[in-house]
Amino acid sequence: MEGMIKFSSLNENQKEAVIASEDHIRVIAGAGSGKTRVLTMRIVYLIEKLHVDPSRILAITFTNKAAAEMKTRINEMLGGTASTVWVSTIHSLCVRILREEIGFFNYPRNFTIIDQADQQAILKEAYKEQGIDKRDLSYGRMLDYIGNMKTAGIDPIRASEMTYGVPINETKAKIYAYYIKRQKDMYALDFDDLILWTVDLFDKNAQAKNKWAKHFAYIHVDEFQDIDRQQYKLIRQLASYHDHIYVVGDPDQTIYTWRGADVNIIINFASDYKDTKTVILNENYRSTNNILSGANSVIKNNKMRLEKDLYTSRSGGPKITHNTLMNEEYEAYYVRQEIEKQYESGTPYHEIAVLYRSNYLSRALEKVLVEAKIPYRVFGGIRFYERAEIKDILSYLRMIVTGDDLAFTRVINSPRRGIGQKTIDNILEIAKANGTTMYEVIKNGDYPKSKSTLDSFVKMIEGWKEALKTTSLEQLLQMVLDESGYRQYLENENETERLENIKALIDDISEYQVIYPESTLDEYLQMISLYTDKNSEEFADSVNLMTIHSAKGLEFDVVFVIGMSEGVFPSELSLSDGEKGLEEERRLAYVAYTRAKRKLYLTDNNAYSFVTKSTKNASRFVLEIPNDYLDDLVQKTEITERRSIFDEQRKDTGPSKTALKKGDKVKHEVFGEGIVVTIENKIATIAFSYPHGVKKILASHPSLSRKEA
Repeated sequence: MEGMIKFSSLNENQKEAVIASEDHIRVIAGAGSGKTRVLTMRIVYLIEKLHVDPSRILAITFTNKAAAEMKTRINEMLGGTASTVWVSTIHSLCVRILREEIGFFNYPRNFTIIDQADQQAILKEAYKEQGIDKRDLSYGRMLDYIGNMKTAGIDPIRASEMTYGVPINETKAKIYAYYIKRQKDMYALDFDDLILWTVDLFDKNAQAKNKWAKHFAYIHVDEFQDIDRQQYKLIRQLASYHDHIYVVGDPDQTIYTWRGADVNIIINFASDYKDTKTVILNENYRSTNNILSGANSVIKNNKMRLEKDLYTSRSGGPKITHNTLMNEEYEAYYVRQEIEKQYESGTPYHEIAVLYRSNYLSRALEKVLVEAKIPYRVFGGIRFYERAEIKDILSYLRMIVTGDDLAFTRVINSPRRGIGQKTIDNILEIAKANGTTMYEVIKNGDYPKSKSTLDSFVKMIEGWKEALKTTSLEQLLQMVLDESGYRQYLENENETERLENIKALIDDISEYQVIYPESTLDEYLQMISLYTDKNSEEFADSVNLMTIHSAKGLEFDVVFVIGMSEGVFPSELSLSDGEKGLEEERRLAYVAYTRAKRKLYLTDNNAYSFVTKSTKNASRFVLEIPNDYLDDLVQKTEITERRSIFDEQRKDTGPSKTALKKGDKVKHEVFGEGIVVTIENKIATIAFSYPHGVKKILASHPSLSRKEA
């Protein structure tokens, strides 16, 4: 009798992992290899076959969602007898321990746990008291500093001694001291403290450590590749009595080293515990053979890994498709076209995901999805044109064209110019009384206070208005970024991702000028409003847009990985970190590829990028895939024909757009129907209906099609 353990549902390696009897067991579980099933059955096996008291079993998971899923599975198999199994995240476990033991530090058992919003509220108090503006020192940057100081065991006194006369370091040390004092006043712990205080408790209080170590006879850790040194120390403290540790993870999926994860912990586990039994789960139940073989071909180039080639019984399946397009926009149209094909062939939108290395890469794709009315959601992020830095810069551009009050209030003090809220309120009152805009109030000198600062602002805006007459939109945007101080502000704050978004906006306006060479700044801003003034309702059936980090643990029928260019993925920043950085990027590619169940697309483009400041080339993570598993559309096309790849792929969807002639009726995906007035040098002058009017557009642009009579 199998009982509740259905061994027939397990492969040989899974079964071995479930029934292993060694004290120290390491399960190397490849992507899609059924690790959750194995871990769950292992716990059930201990209870049902070895008659272990459920309350003596601990399972540490990486997320609350994973903990809830595991609890549900155990209860489904064993019913109420399993309800006392300890299944939780490591932070939740520490809370339960500290609720009983924190009196050792003279803290009450009902201590407060503060989240990120609470932390920022404390920082807001500190900044106000010490006259610090968050635009000079962002909350995120300050919280990183506090977390680093705590992890390194550096208290505020020592931090103050380590400032070495550097003003920003002195400011940080003062804020750190304020933060710690407020925590003590409230008897509050943040998430970092939960781990650090529990480790410290066990270091200083042997009685407490032995009590908990004796209680947990069997300790299991999921996603072991993602733990950091402090978490590992805590696990070893808890295992110090019974000495039973069962860890599950995949070194090839260690992608969180930037927040402390250390791939060496799982790799060196067998060195820490000499009698370790290692079981490798290498049968993948998710992806087809072509996807899996392609992913294996990439990850095997990493040197710091445990050998583990995944295989699958899902033979065949379509090859991985790779395509290089002319620029970001053509890449986006190609992806949209393939999404439409997949949807028409029966794949629901929610089974389609578009993954990217950095958030700025969603910009071009979001535009074409909106145009095509394809529902999408940005998973764990914000839509491109709704990101704060993009709205800031677009508001600066609006100051040049319209100078409206919303744009004025958004940028007058961003970056900080020392203009207080009271001043802004007073300017607004004068504007209302005069029936004019706030900008005209300061331009006309109707608000005498802060005159030199406001005059400088007016001079800057008026200078841009004058420059607009003779410079390109791209050059104007560069002027705005430099002269406003906005670019320098982001660089000072080391806001890498926000800088990438700004550079993507430069790409956006540059592409716009190529496509619409005679269009104005006003028309560009009107076009952007078409993408932002859309119903943002989240559809149940939507295409998923997300970073690869956000996709960890998820799976989709069809996956697109866009932006597969050197310097983009792997990122320029990671390449500066040598072999270590490159290997982490390769693990990230491995995670991305293994999210796909049936079909995987890899795309890039060879346009000039303001992010990498170069013409882009296909990523090594594409080139490392053998042709046996890769359908490379680029290799089938002569290099001189690359610029027409997209048009060739769309030739079955309608008449050739290069054949447009005067008098043709056309349809544009944004401007609607129009009539071709002239064709000159492949540029079509087209008269559209109100309010769009006459536009000049590349005749071959993918958003334009001839309307049959």
